[in-house]
Amino acid sequence: MTESAALGEAQKILAEIFGYCDFRPGQEEAIEAALAGRDAIVLLPTGSGKSVCYQVPAIAAARAGRGTTIVISPLIALMQDQVGALLGRGVRAAALHSHQEDAEQSEAVANFLRGELDLLYVSPERAAKASFRRMMARTPIALLAVDEAHCVSQWGHDFRPDFMLLSELREIVDAPMIALTATATSVVLQEIENRLELQDVLVVQEGFDRPNLSFAVRAVRKESERVGIALEELDRTHIRGRGGRGRAIIYCSTRKVTERVAKSLRGSGIRVGHYHAGRTKLARERAQTAFEMGRTRVLVATNAFGMGIDLPDVRLIVHFQTPGSVEAYYQEAGRAGRDGEPAHCLLFFGLADLATQRRLTERSAVGATQEQRRDDALAEIERYATQEQCRHQALVSHFTGRDDEPECGRCDACLGTVAEPEADQNGRPSRAVVESLPSEALDKIVSAVGRLSRPVGRRNLAQALRGGKAKTLKRGGLLTLPEYGELSEYSEDAVIAAIDGLLGEGRLQRTGKKYPTVWIPGKPVRTTRVTRGSAKGSEDADGGGWGSTSHSISTSRRNSQPRYGGDIAKALDNYRKRTARKLGWKTYMVFQRRVLLAIDRDEPDSIEALGRIPGLGPAKIERFGEDLLGMVREHRRRRADD
Repeated sequence: MTESAALGEAQKILAEIFGYCDFRPGQEEAIEAALAGRDAIVLLPTGSGKSVCYQVPAIAAARAGRGTTIVISPLIALMQDQVGALLGRGVRAAALHSHQEDAEQSEAVANFLRGELDLLYVSPERAAKASFRRMMARTPIALLAVDEAHCVSQWGHDFRPDFMLLSELREIVDAPMIALTATATSVVLQEIENRLELQDVLVVQEGFDRPNLSFAVRAVRKESERVGIALEELDRTHIRGRGGRGRAIIYCSTRKVTERVAKSLRGSGIRVGHYHAGRTKLARERAQTAFEMGRTRVLVATNAFGMGIDLPDVRLIVHFQTPGSVEAYYQEAGRAGRDGEPAHCLLFFGLADLATQRRLTERSAVGATQEQRRDDALAEIERYATQEQCRHQALVSHFTGRDDEPECGRCDACLGTVAEPEADQNGRPSRAVVESLPSEALDKIVSAVGRLSRPVGRRNLAQALRGGKAKTLKRGGLLTLPEYGELSEYSEDAVIAAIDGLLGEGRLQRTGKKYPTVWIPGKPVRTTRVTRGSAKGSEDADGGGWGSTSHSISTSRRNSQPRYGGDIAKALDNYRKRTARKLGWKTYMVFQRRVLLAIDRDEPDSIEALGRIPGLGPAKIERFGEDLLGMVREHRRRRADD
């Protein structure tokens, strides 16, 4: 088959299966490379249709009898969503993962070995198994697709060691490899090419600009203030309330903060779900389903939620705590506004957020190289949050290395709403502030001091409450406190700042002159057991006060609101929700919101007219077409009766 004929077949598949007449920018180039047997790296913005770049050539290859496409994907939920959407379009697809029953796995393996699959999704861990590689050697393989390919890079924000073994698959099968990602710097792109041992690689890279997104940063100290600002944003974006529209995702760095923020929002009368890896599988599924079905329009989550999620009407993304890198931030923020309508991305920033990210990586026992890379990534996100450059320019140049992007005119910097940082007590500009602790954490500090047999230094007390193991903590009973380690999720600076606040309020008092220590007001101090050595062990140099920094940002108002359609759109939305529940699908797998809006606008009156609706496709029309036409006819009848 000539290149033009192959591309013509790909165009036909795009229309027949996916319901689109034209490729998006970058897709045609990537598909042409795969069909020609050439390795490729595809770097396209979130929501730009990366999966089509390997799904279309996979279907074309299977139709031509060249075999199955193996898709290596990092998350089970991502695999399930992709396979479900493909099956709904009539494509022969399956996955192999640990959450399946034995019978389901056996059926997928049997279909694969018989050559009856267009695409097979597997995890990098399974792809590394000798048993799976033996299966691959027995079956024709047309293409190897590596989704979320930035996971191969130790410079990336989601490194997965087994991704580094994928180059070994080239020794088993003679097939081109296509690597896809939405977030990669030039350094990461080079590492992807090297680690996967790509040959004569074509790099397909489209602009990172998301013109419908507006970005803003707020440096806010107190958690309660962050919650209050988040509530204001939910009101401003018309998500909150019974008649609200769209959805919001609020990202937190830790599970405890996720639960606290969700609780606070519920206390304000919002129907909100929360999602993190510490919840049971059933609880996570229920939270995700309720969010996708619209029963809850606000989801508070860690980064465990989101990869592969393709919800069109996310109007607001709030990063309640600063993430660990610009790449992670842009990927998560990119889940907003996938329908092309205006959406807002708000980042809360504070030094304590960076300390939280360091602590999270410390738990992963990273090596010295990874630690340096982590620190470099944190420096980049801090630079982004504290500069006054156009947010769009800063984000795009981070990935492209160029500084020729025009200003966006819609972010807080362009609108001139970035407040000057306030000075600290020494008159120095303060670039960031430390998060404040909630009341229950303050009570734990006071309770801990009340149990002590003698006063202790602020820093020693803070280290004990965070679970530290310094030798100085052995004196005074700090290691045996019931509150030991209870404040591990907070930075040391944040705990010390809280202790200073309690001292200022009079809930705690200072004792001693040469070595100031912390004690309960009015409680007698037993000095008989205090030795010179123990006093020295309590030495705690005053670290100075904390200034309050505030990037007070009033974000831009949208010039237009998304169109949600009329009565037909409402009926179609209810229909797809009912159908999704019946089939066990996600709602967008039935058809996406832009499809129901197009039907609402055009009011098609025949199967042929339905065929002209972008994004529907023959498989969906065959399955749901008569129902859709019936709803349009019913609407017309009612309108005529009125």
